[in-house]
Amino acid sequence: MRAIVANLAKVIQGKEDKIELLVFALVAGGHILIEDIPGVGKTTLARALAKTIDGQFARIQFTPDLLPNDITGINIFQPRTGEFIFKKGPIFSNIVLGDEINRASARTQSALLEAMGDEHVTIDGNTLPLPKPFIVLATQNPIEYHGTYPLPEAQIDRFMLRVDLGYPSLDIEQSLVVNRTRLDPVEDIPKIISLDTINALRAAVDEVKMEPSVSRYLLQIVTATRHHPGIRLGVSTRGTLLYGRIARARALFQGRDYVLPEDIKQLAVPALSHRILLNNKAHQSGNASSAIVREILASIPVPR
Repeated sequence: MRAIVANLAKVIQGKEDKIELLVFALVAGGHILIEDIPGVGKTTLARALAKTIDGQFARIQFTPDLLPNDITGINIFQPRTGEFIFKKGPIFSNIVLGDEINRASARTQSALLEAMGDEHVTIDGNTLPLPKPFIVLATQNPIEYHGTYPLPEAQIDRFMLRVDLGYPSLDIEQSLVVNRTRLDPVEDIPKIISLDTINALRAAVDEVKMEPSVSRYLLQIVTATRHHPGIRLGVSTRGTLLYGRIARARALFQGRDYVLPEDIKQLAVPALSHRILLNNKAHQSGNASSAIVREILASIPVPR
């Protein structure tokens, strides 16, 4: 797993902590929402991940005129045979980049719900499995709101993590200007791991243990989001389960077969902040969901 991080770090430099989160989600079988400004490497990171695991990559540019069938595929009638032939959409890939997902209508966005939740799609009554592993990396611009459709809560809740890449440091950006002479650095990175190995790591995550005191700590954090005065809607049960699973993935990354409270604490903000809805008072006071999650963490004793 660390070899995956090192390989991706050749393309996105200085963001090893964010790349680790991406690898945690990949191994845990979760999807990631990358909320960031254009031009910081979101598409490059997704392509690099697909090449690293030797997986099939598809990029879907979400636009207002995009239709659900453009994502899932469509049955095409063949006049010669009188039969319908199914043409697969880009969703039938290992790594699917949904670029600017909030620019498509809610109807089109919902085409991802079944795929993200159940790893299959239903076309004209037929259920078709997606390849394994399957992960969606969706991006949205937090600055530009013109012509966008906010993601519904049910869809946001299916993302295991929300991360941002941000600008590189001055030294790293200077190094890129001086040394990066190729427009596509992804071509230079090798395959590191196979799809079968990723699937085996996902099975290994299932075997990572979580002691009662640690699971109680996790639940105390989740429950606090449901009773905080600044939160209108707290973390769902689905969110709780995904939170626990990615904590297991972090433990496996650290070489352990058990979860520590540190795993729970370190993942709280990226795993929970996008799942809570603030009330009007919290919005008006300038509170951000990540700040409230940190406030909750500070109020709950860490078990020994």
